[in-house]
Formats: sequence, C-alpha cells, structure tokens
Amino acid sequence: MKNKAVIFDMDGVLFDTESMSSNAWFQLAEEWELGDIAELTDLCIGRNRTDIILQFKERFGQEFDADRFLKKGHELVQRWIERDGLPLMKGVKEILQYLKENRYTIGVASSSGTKTVISHMERSGLLGYFDAVIGGDQVRLSKPRPDIYLKACKALQIPPCEAMAVEDSPNGIRAAFAAGMKPVMIPDLIKPDEEIMALLYRKYDSLTEMKKAFEKGML
Repeated sequence: MKNKAVIFDMDGVLFDTESMSSNAWFQLAEEWELGDIAELTDLCIGRNRTDIILQFKERFGQEFDADRFLKKGHELVQRWIERDGLPLMKGVKEILQYLKENRYTIGVASSSGTKTVISHMERSGLLGYFDAVIGGDQVRLSKPRPDIYLKACKALQIPPCEAMAVEDSPNGIRAAFAAGMKPVMIPDLIKPDEEIMALLYRKYDSLTEMKKAFEKGML
C-alpha cells in the first residue's frame, strides 16, 4: 500500500537535541549526587514528561523531586540553545521540502510538550512544513504506547497503515509499530537491537539517506 504520510519524531530526528537533554541530565545528576543515570536516561528517551517522572521516582523514591530535576534540565538546554542555536539534524530541510513538493502529508509526534515543539519549529523555520503537530502533553500514555501516533494519524486523516513514522529511539519504534504504522529508524543515541530490528520497515543512517531512498522509489 502506498505511503501517503510521514510523521516525524522531533528530538534526535529533526533536531540534535536528544544529546543535549542527556548531557543536561548528566550534569545535574553529578550536581545532585545521583550517581550514574545513563541507563535511566536511555530508558526515558521517547517518553513524555509524566512517564519520565514515574521512571525517576521508581529509581530514586517517591520523595524525589523529579519535576524540579526536569525543569532544571529544560532550563539548561534552553540556555544552550539561546547561546549556540538550535542544531538541525543532517538533511532535515531537504527531506521536508521533498515531501512537501511530492504532496505527502507531514506531521510531527514528539514526546516533548506542544509549546516546546512549536517553539523549536518556529525558531528553525520548519513549522510551515507540518500539517499537524502533536506533543506529548496531548496524550495520557506516552511512547512506547501507540497513543500519540494514533492521535497524529487521526489529525492528518490518514490510516496508520499508510503512514511512516521516523524515529530514533526504541520506545518510538515500539509506539509506531503498535499503532500499525511503518517504523523507519534513524538511530541517534541508541542503536537497535534484535527486537527493534524485527519491528522496522526501514533503517537509515540519516535523513539524507532516507531522502535518496524516496528519490529512487524505494519508499
């Protein structure tokens, strides 16, 4: 069946912000004397704020002020963005322009809050490419559950089976697969294991490589 829509995750797919968030958490973890949180960070990639708070409290106890930790982390990332700019992943504008010119429906389904997603899109000049913007605060259950992708497909009026989801994280791939979409992985911080590879429709090293696949009729 022909693919009619492409729905992108944001952090780690459109913007090189996944590593920024991780570095902010690592810096705070050192300041707060939390120890090594690398495994916890990987577990949280792709999840929304509510789910991340649950993960932190499960690790550090119910009294842990996860909300303050995440707020401080967000403020740190924003300072870095204000100082250095918002880093785009390789090939972002090129693939979005290609999809728009070829009349694909384009959406974004990010676990980040809707205000943050829109702010990043406006700052980078990408907002006009998207027909729907869905943030993690618009659904109760975050990735790896399918809710955010089902909501995005509904907003775009496209059946999930006719849409590709472009993701960098295992949680995102699991969510897209559970929604009945075609998961495309462009790995960022976490490489796919056997479980994730079995769920993939395609895997590429970059959006540039994915655009070449479109041009060759492979997608």
